[in-house]
Amino acid sequence: MWNRLAYYSASKERPLPLGHEFSGVVHQVGKRSIFKVGQKVAVDPNRACNLCEFCRDGKYQYCLTGGKNTIIGIWRDGGWAQYVRCPEDQVFALPDGMTTEHGGLCEPYSCVTHGFDRASPLPVGTKILIIGAGIIGNFWVTTLHLQGHRDVTVSEMNKSRLDIVKGLNTGYRLITPDVLGVEKQLYDVIVDCTGVGKVMETSFKYLNNGGKYILFGCCPPTHQASLNPFDIYNRELSLIGVKINPFSFPRALGLLKAMGERYLNYEKLGIKTYPLSSYQDALKDLKTGKISKAVFKVE
Repeated sequence: MWNRLAYYSASKERPLPLGHEFSGVVHQVGKRSIFKVGQKVAVDPNRACNLCEFCRDGKYQYCLTGGKNTIIGIWRDGGWAQYVRCPEDQVFALPDGMTTEHGGLCEPYSCVTHGFDRASPLPVGTKILIIGAGIIGNFWVTTLHLQGHRDVTVSEMNKSRLDIVKGLNTGYRLITPDVLGVEKQLYDVIVDCTGVGKVMETSFKYLNNGGKYILFGCCPPTHQASLNPFDIYNRELSLIGVKINPFSFPRALGLLKAMGERYLNYEKLGIKTYPLSSYQDALKDLKTGKISKAVFKVE
């Protein structure tokens, strides 16, 4: 989402506007700010408390104190408003030529960038399976294709979502989950973008010896999955969790600049823009798979 920005403090004790993935145009700055009025920027909603041992070790995604309680758009006023104040150390200037529409995708792509860091190396030629073709699956599709990966299969039960992936023109193999069960092919890397525990339990068996399973989808804490420890030991399998985007915003901006309109076209990605007043239509379109992501434009 994109809007106009200014700079702040908010309280968890009152209702607040959501919106943690957003970009905008600077409206007002402090006297010593490095930013200028009229500048296009994106905002990283996450920050470190800078006091706990995790933050001081450069791993603020594990912060147990202040960091997780100050997320913009979740615990502090977010982007679903005409103006939002942000600490300037969480604000990043968009590269020349980058639109605010593309900048609004920086936060989720910064999470994908962190996922790549966690899973590296991913040599070109690796046999990869992406499970789930919602917007996060689509972001993995575009990122992998940009970096030269061609042996990629995408599994999704909703055929409307598969049609969206087809429109990205990557040439990737698109199948439904029942095909996975029949084929029983093995993959070097599996990226789960569903966030469903039972899906992980089923798909983990499709890993090749020495394979990596990237648990990218955010599972509810109540979900469970049963895995065989001996199998993990015997075949040297790796299970890789990915949480938020520690210090990966600059690399995500570089990634977005390299992608350009070829990979970031809203229509091809299945992204549709709505006014906030049409949020019910947006939710309906998401549930049916008509779109992969809803973006709200606030003016």
